[in-house]
Amino acid sequence: MKKFATLTIGQAPRPDLAPVFNAIAPAGTEVVHAGCLDGLTKAEVDKQFAPVGSEGLLTSRMLDGTAVVLEVCFRKALQEKIHQLEKAGCSPIVLLCTGEFEGLTTEKVRLIEPDRLLPPVFAALLNPLQVGVMVPLIEQAQSELNKWKGLDKPPVFAAASPYTASKEELQEAARKLAHQGAEVIVLDCMGYSKT
Repeated sequence: MKKFATLTIGQAPRPDLAPVFNAIAPAGTEVVHAGCLDGLTKAEVDKQFAPVGSEGLLTSRMLDGTAVVLEVCFRKALQEKIHQLEKAGCSPIVLLCTGEFEGLTTEKVRLIEPDRLLPPVFAALLNPLQVGVMVPLIEQAQSELNKWKGLDKPPVFAAASPYTASKEELQEAARKLAHQGAEVIVLDCMGYSKT
C-alpha cells in the first residue's frame, strides 16, 4: 500500500483539510495526517514555541480549534517531523502551511511546499494587477514582501485570522485591501479554506 502525508504546523488531523486529501487519495493509498504539535498541550506549545518578538510569526490551530502563534524557530521541529514521516514510508509529504521555511530537506521523497509553488503561479496569473494579500497576523506583512517579489507591483496587506476572526472582521480586512487599491485578493494561509 502506498501512503502519503499531510503535515500541518499545528495539530492533526485538520478537520478543514484532512477530508479534502482523504477524498482525492487514489484507491489503495493511505493518507497519514501529522502535525508538529501533535500530543502537546497549549501550555507546552506556549512554553516551547511562543514568540519572543514580532518577526517571523506563524499561526495554526490545535485539535480543539484554538489558535496558536509560533515563532520561526519552529523550523527545527518541522524538519524533525518531516524526517519521521519519510522514515515511515510517506511520499510525497504535503506541507499544510504557506509560511516560508528555508532549507527543509528530505533524503529521497518529494516535499511539497506551498510557499515555493503559490507565489510564482499567482505572479503568472495576476500580473500586472494590484494584489492584496490577506494574512492571519499583521506582523506577517513585512516578512511577506520578499515572498511576493515576483509581482509587478508590491502587494498591499490586511490581516484577519482564519482561526479567530469573525465573518465581519474578515469582510472588513477585505474592504481595507480594496481601499488600498487591491484588484484581487490572495488569502495567504491554509486556514482560510474554512471561511
